[in-house]
Amino acid sequence: MSGGSRSAFLLLKAAARAQTAPVGISLRQFKQMTDRLRGAKARAPEPVFEPTPPGNSAPRVILGIDPSLRGTGYGVIRLGRPHPRAVAFGTITCPASWPRSRCLVRIAETLRAVVHEHAPGVCVVEALFYAQNLQTAMILGEARGAALTVVAEAGLDIYEIAPRKVKQAIVGYGAAQKLAVAKMVQRLLDLPTAPDPDAADALALALAHAQEQSRHRLLPAKKI
Repeated sequence: MSGGSRSAFLLLKAAARAQTAPVGISLRQFKQMTDRLRGAKARAPEPVFEPTPPGNSAPRVILGIDPSLRGTGYGVIRLGRPHPRAVAFGTITCPASWPRSRCLVRIAETLRAVVHEHAPGVCVVEALFYAQNLQTAMILGEARGAALTVVAEAGLDIYEIAPRKVKQAIVGYGAAQKLAVAKMVQRLLDLPTAPDPDAADALALALAHAQEQSRHRLLPAKKI
């Protein structure tokens, strides 16, 4: 073999060795890979939550509303250290025997009293989602309209956040169940017990908007 051919042969062997050489990974990456191979579920990340930066003029009191004809949830939080505080929360329940018009009045009257007592600076509602049942969508729209009219009358800015984004912000998983949301809301607000599901969803909306006010800007909410 000539000198030129031998050199070319050696270069080809070196290139082949370089291509087949193992790629180094960290110990953490190796553990994640083995967990996936074993079928282990990834741990949900802790929600990132920080107080509003000093000097920020964003509202300190936030009202969250989860509209529903028979069970509208509401929650008011006040931002502060070391964590936000729940000022008021509950569910506006209406018996199944009530006509829709009476339920709408009950929703409006209750929320008007909440706004008057706690003077929130901003309101956050759950974004509309696609519903296959047109009748259900219409009824939900009526309850949402009654709630929005009250807060709009008070001159509040109103934002909406999609349910999946709220769950992602609070629990770390966009398809989390209501119980998981309620438990995390209880933890974030240091409540003695978990709120009922509708009130927990409303508080979660307020907390998610509070995250948007932090410098992380995780959830760009839509203003309506």
